[in-house]
Amino acid sequence: MARLVMLQDGQTIPFDLTADETTVGRHPDCGIQIPSNMVSRHHARLVKNGDAFSVEDMGSGNGTFVNGKRIEQLTQLNNTDRVKLGPVLLRFESGEQPAVTGSGAFSGGNVSDVLQGSGIGTLGQTIDVDFMGEEDDESSIVGSIESSNMFGMLNVQPEAKLKAVLEISHSLAGTVDLKSMLPKILDTLFSIFPHTDRGVILLKDEDSGNMIPAVQKYRRDEEDESVKLSRTILQKVLTDKTGILSADAANDDRFEASESISNLTIRSMMCVPLLDLEGEPTGVINLDTQNPLHQFKSDDLDLLQAVAAQAAVSYETARLMNSYIEKQKQDNEMRIASDVQRALLPESLPHVDGYEFYASYDSAQAVGGDYYDCIMLDEDHICVSFGDVAGKGVPGAIIMSRMASVVQNTMAFVHDVEQAVTAINNHMCANAVEGRFVTYVLAVIDLKTHEMTLVNAGHMSPIIRKPDGSITEFDEDTIGLPIGVMEDYPFEVVKHTIAPGEMVVVFTDGVDEAMNPEGELYTMDRLRDFIKNGPGRADEMGKAILADVRKHANGRPQNDDITIMSFGRNPE
Repeated sequence: MARLVMLQDGQTIPFDLTADETTVGRHPDCGIQIPSNMVSRHHARLVKNGDAFSVEDMGSGNGTFVNGKRIEQLTQLNNTDRVKLGPVLLRFESGEQPAVTGSGAFSGGNVSDVLQGSGIGTLGQTIDVDFMGEEDDESSIVGSIESSNMFGMLNVQPEAKLKAVLEISHSLAGTVDLKSMLPKILDTLFSIFPHTDRGVILLKDEDSGNMIPAVQKYRRDEEDESVKLSRTILQKVLTDKTGILSADAANDDRFEASESISNLTIRSMMCVPLLDLEGEPTGVINLDTQNPLHQFKSDDLDLLQAVAAQAAVSYETARLMNSYIEKQKQDNEMRIASDVQRALLPESLPHVDGYEFYASYDSAQAVGGDYYDCIMLDEDHICVSFGDVAGKGVPGAIIMSRMASVVQNTMAFVHDVEQAVTAINNHMCANAVEGRFVTYVLAVIDLKTHEMTLVNAGHMSPIIRKPDGSITEFDEDTIGLPIGVMEDYPFEVVKHTIAPGEMVVVFTDGVDEAMNPEGELYTMDRLRDFIKNGPGRADEMGKAILADVRKHANGRPQNDDITIMSFGRNPE
């Protein structure tokens, strides 16, 4: 389908041409409305005749231009023709032009996209680039310089090179803003090569690997002609990491067979790669001149290669600095997030006569998805809340913070375990994130009767150590679905009276799945044996388990959050 594409601030705004006649102007009743005071109310009209389109000026104040020439009558449009209404630049596309992919080497078509992942955004200007021709005709290249030495041959015009390198270094000194650095590079190159008419820098998009036009410059402000690049030359520059010189290609009979060059209107062109610290191309610089008396020569190409090398070093340094700054910012934000998450956990556990409580929390990353809380409901009842969010890191931490808030709000009004866990589950199900559930244990201890009422929602059974050192666990049949899986799930309530000298140990899977450098897991069997033979007091038991897990890991970084909670009655 034919369309008219407005080029504005580095962005493209397409208008499909479906009607037999389309009016373009500032007035709201125009088929294509352009909100600019420099465009007349009814500026121009496009007329469809079969598959062909023509444009006609409608007596506008600032005129209608096609390919830089003001039109006075109905003028037929060809594919990629530039239409200018006052200061507004548009491009006619007939729908016949194939997509430019270059086998992943470069792309961009007529205008640049915003460069994602490279630190370069829209530079506040129209970037209008044509990639011309498709034939790989090496006869179009009249000069080249290998990039084995990034600064070229230092014994060739060393004074000019030194001056140019110092000039580009001085121009870019102290610049870490990538958006402002690229225009400075072109400004300096226009100063070094005073006969340059047009210049463009393309950068490699980190996601797609394509070369995307990032910034361009014209010698004359009123210039609106597209920068034209040869695909043949671009491909060779990127593949061979070679600087290419094309001299007076438009008039040289040697290039008549090469569509890639013969269609260009330039008189002389230089294209060199921008190489990163590993010598891989991260972009290209292309300069051209239409002055037949001052064509670029081999010495100019060698000089541009040296300047481009220094520009690439400066750009890479700035990019790495920006990455470092961004990393520092992210690290600082993660430290703040870690502090916020720690603040959601209790600062201290309750002090109750005849009982001991202990808890430790160690996240695998800056933030994690494990959770615990211990709440005095009243002077005779205490609530123990313990959970493990599916996943870790930031996603787990977000779910964990929500879970902590839901539990606090619920337990402030509901002390019955069955009612409380149902309310908590339903609330988490109401706005659940797919795949983000919480295995959870909720228990309420009656400090007078010492009876513990408990619900297990998909978590590993707490281990109860008796005074004689034997251990017991709750029946697996009493374990229900995790929180956030099914609304109104009927959780089973179990009861256990805590005897003097008895303790309860609750833990997340970061304990039994802790791994040593040889890849061996800590295992549930080792944990059970340790609890059987470990200290007899709850606070000492929790600390000892954590120490034994660290001993087993033997310096290997943990791959999951490790949280341990132990509580029980003191011996009489």
